[in-house]
Amino acid sequence: MIRYIAPSLLSADFNNLGRDIEMVNQSEADWFHLDIMDGVFVPNMSYGFPVVEHIAKLAKKPLDVHLMIVDPDRYLERFKDAGANILTVHWEACTHLHRTIAEIKRLGMQAGVSLNPHTPVELLNEILPDLDMVLIMSVNPGFGGQSFIENSISKIERLRKMIDDKGCNTLIEVDGGVGPHNAGKLYQAGANVLVAGNAVFKADNPNEAIKIIKSS
Repeated sequence: MIRYIAPSLLSADFNNLGRDIEMVNQSEADWFHLDIMDGVFVPNMSYGFPVVEHIAKLAKKPLDVHLMIVDPDRYLERFKDAGANILTVHWEACTHLHRTIAEIKRLGMQAGVSLNPHTPVELLNEILPDLDMVLIMSVNPGFGGQSFIENSISKIERLRKMIDDKGCNTLIEVDGGVGPHNAGKLYQAGANVLVAGNAVFKADNPNEAIKIIKSS
């Protein structure tokens, strides 16, 4: 089964962003994970289009962009133009989810849907064949450095069964409290892509941390 790791730039050193991007470029990481927060859908704000465009110019790997914002439909094309390769929206933020996913694909990006910790995976049953990826939030979104919610393991297992039963190629991504201590268990539960922030960028050797998480 596919095993990817996507370091979250929310935990990077923004005084040395170019250095940290180049570290990821040279590492065994597969994607860059970018968390976009608006201070409304989640109680925090992150970076906007100019920063995403700057990252895209330096990155040599795909940009995995996670929109934690209200009314994401307004900005789909803007994020495509800014350099997003994979665009994930929240089930909780989309009134017409199928239309949103179809538009992301029409724009030429891969489409993902994220679920907050309280949202059951079964709600994706009807749209699962249309998705390139499902992102399981294993913390409450909005801040880095939170503790992993253990119930996320059973959500991943149930989602993996749904995907396999339908014969889909949908990837499962996990974000929140991910590190060397639980990476193996997440892959074993059925995850394909692990997002790691502090576990990578706060490590003494970020490159080695990426390698350990990916091979767990």
